[in-house]
Amino acid sequence: MIVTATALTACTKTDTGSETTLDDLRKAGTVSVAYANEAPYSFDADGQLTGGTIALHREVFRRLGVNELKGVKTDWGGLIPGLNAKRYDLVSAGMSITPERCGQAAFSVPEINYTTALMVQPGNPKHLTDMDSIKRSGAKMAAMTGAIEADYASELDIPDPMLVKDQQSGIDAVNSGRVDAFALTAVSLNYAKTHTPGLNVEVTQPFIAFIDGKPQNPAGATVFRKEDTSLRDAYNAEVKKILADRTEYMKILGPFGFTEENIPDPSLTTDRLCRGE
Repeated sequence: MIVTATALTACTKTDTGSETTLDDLRKAGTVSVAYANEAPYSFDADGQLTGGTIALHREVFRRLGVNELKGVKTDWGGLIPGLNAKRYDLVSAGMSITPERCGQAAFSVPEINYTTALMVQPGNPKHLTDMDSIKRSGAKMAAMTGAIEADYASELDIPDPMLVKDQQSGIDAVNSGRVDAFALTAVSLNYAKTHTPGLNVEVTQPFIAFIDGKPQNPAGATVFRKEDTSLRDAYNAEVKKILADRTEYMKILGPFGFTEENIPDPSLTTDRLCRGE
């Protein structure tokens, strides 16, 4: 069963005490993770918590001596605030590493490289291909509150984007005709189209967004509280082994639609992304 936010409000210790957070997690045998119900990263399926980042976290924490993982469903915009309020131990959502977010929390090494796509009406009547085409055409777009696609819309001065709380709300907005496009990661939109019977929409080809002429290179990672440095470092030590082994990476994330193209280049570091490079 999935554990809800109301059932997981107890605070967890951080590395500032005599014992580290990882020590506490090992004693409890459980790690609590926040998820935003975005398939195929972390989502509910028939009452069970699943997804690529969930599978990755289950494996890494098993190696760290923590065998149980519990989920706390949270709107995307509340993931980092809830983390810092100690409602859970980390965020499992494939969250992009950005300078603004790095000011609020600590990120693991990059774990998932991805591109953006648009979910559009059948036939793509406005011929949308990327963020710039949305702006040029005057199309109405949707993005999740707090997601990087909403940042793109803001930086490109796309007027009045519809901000939705989760993936399904964005899909519904396109399906009902309330917006012309829903911007999200390509792997998310393709997974939704493939796994939603009767969904009559199209997904555009993946693209890299450009801001001020600079290509964006988003990479998702696990999010920790800033004070949980030893937990993050222990996590990084194990996840790097998986990232370095393509067969192991695909064994864990492949069942959810991720491919070898999602494995980040080792030269793409958290420090670089935190600096906006």
